[in-house]
Amino acid sequence: MAKDRSPAAAAAEDPASSTLRRRMAPFLGWRMVAVAFFVDFIAVGFFFYSYGVFFKALAAEFGGARFDVSLGLTLVNAVGALLAPFLGQALDRYPIKYVIAAGTAAMSLGFCLLSLITAQWQFYLILSTLIGFGLNSMGGLATAKLVANWFDRRRGMALGVATMGISLSGVLMPVLSALLIEAVGWRGGFLVFGAFTALLVLPVTLRFVVSSPEHLGLAPDGDKPSPTPTAPRPVLATRGFLRDRNFWMLTLCVGCLFCCMSATLTHMVPRVSDLGYTVLEAAPILSFGAAAGVLGKVLFGYLVDRVDPRVALYTAIGTQFLGQLGMLQTTDYALFAVFATLFGFGMGGIVPLHGAIAGQVFGRENFGKVMGLMRPAMMPLQIAGLPFAGWVFDRFGAYDLAFQVFLVLYGLSALCASALRIEKSTA
Repeated sequence: MAKDRSPAAAAAEDPASSTLRRRMAPFLGWRMVAVAFFVDFIAVGFFFYSYGVFFKALAAEFGGARFDVSLGLTLVNAVGALLAPFLGQALDRYPIKYVIAAGTAAMSLGFCLLSLITAQWQFYLILSTLIGFGLNSMGGLATAKLVANWFDRRRGMALGVATMGISLSGVLMPVLSALLIEAVGWRGGFLVFGAFTALLVLPVTLRFVVSSPEHLGLAPDGDKPSPTPTAPRPVLATRGFLRDRNFWMLTLCVGCLFCCMSATLTHMVPRVSDLGYTVLEAAPILSFGAAAGVLGKVLFGYLVDRVDPRVALYTAIGTQFLGQLGMLQTTDYALFAVFATLFGFGMGGIVPLHGAIAGQVFGRENFGKVMGLMRPAMMPLQIAGLPFAGWVFDRFGAYDLAFQVFLVLYGLSALCASALRIEKSTA
C-alpha cells in the first residue's frame, strides 16, 4: 500500500486483493489524513511556531534589530510563494510522497546548518534555500493536495482534521522550544530539530503516502468505485484561473488574513515578553491560541461542508478581528491570553477553509495548480505583515500602529469574501 501505482495497474490486480482494499477504503483516506496531520505538525511546529521563541535569541545574535529577524521568515514565505506554482504542478503530476520526502531532506539539512552559522548572511541564505524549499515542499500545499485527492464530499472536515497538526504543534512547540533553548541553546535547538525531522518524517512518508484512491482502484471518501464514474473536471490552463473572479477574490481574502496571522503569531511572544514577562511565561500565550485553533479547524471544516462557505469565512474573520482588537487594548496577562485564544480559534479555520473552497470551486484535478498559483499572487500581502510589524517596533518602540493597520485588513478580507461566487458541489 505504500507504492503509488497507476489506476490501470490497480484495476488489473487479483480480485481478492481488490476486495480487501475496497473494504479498507474508508480507513485508507483517514490514514492519509493522519499522515498529513503528522507531517504538518513537524514542518510547521519545528519552524513557524518555534520561530517566535527563537526570535529574541536570534535578534541578540545579529545586533538586536527585530526587523532583521523578521526578514528571515519573510524570505521563507517569499521563496515558498515563488516555488508554489511549480510545486503545485509537480504534485498534480508526480507521486506526492517523493515531493514530501525531498522537502523533508532539505528541511533537515537546513536545520543542521542553521546550528553552525557565524554570520547573518548565512542565516538568510539557508532560510531562502533549504528551509524555504523544504518547508513548502514538505507540508502545507503537499499535505493539502494529498487530503484533497482522497476526499470530495467530506473534504472540509478532512482538511480540518489534517491541519489540526498545525495547531497542535502551536500548543506544544512554543513551550518545548523555550525549554530546549534553555537546555542546549538556540544552536542546539536547531540541531535537534534537524535530526528529528529526518528520523521521524522520512520513514512515515515513504511507507504510507499514496497519492490518490484511484491508484489503489478506489474512489474518494471511501465510496465504492462507480461502474460509470463521473467525468473529472477539465484541467484548466493558467490563463483560465487568472481570468476567474473567484480566484482573485479568494486570493485577496486569504492573503490579507495570512498577512495579519503571520505577523501576529511571530511577534506574539516578543509582545508579551515586552510587558515584563520571561520568554517561558510568554510562550504559553501562543500555545493558548494554537489550542483554540485545533477546535477551530474541526468546527470550520465541518461547517464549510454543510453551509455557504462565506458564512464560515465571515465567522473566522470576525473572531480574529475581535481577538486582535482585544490584544491591542490590554496589557493584562490573563486578558491577553483570552483574546489570543479567541484570535487562535478564528485563525484555525483559515487553512481548511482556503483548501476546501479552492477544491469546491476548481475541483481536485486542479487543486495543486490553483493553490500553487495563489501563493505568488498573494505573496506581496503575505510577506509584508511580518517585517512591517518589526519595522514599526524598531521605529516607534511599540507594535500598536502595525496592529491597527491589520484591523483594517480584516475589513478588506470580509469584503472579498462577500464577492465570492460559490455553487455547492460534490467535487
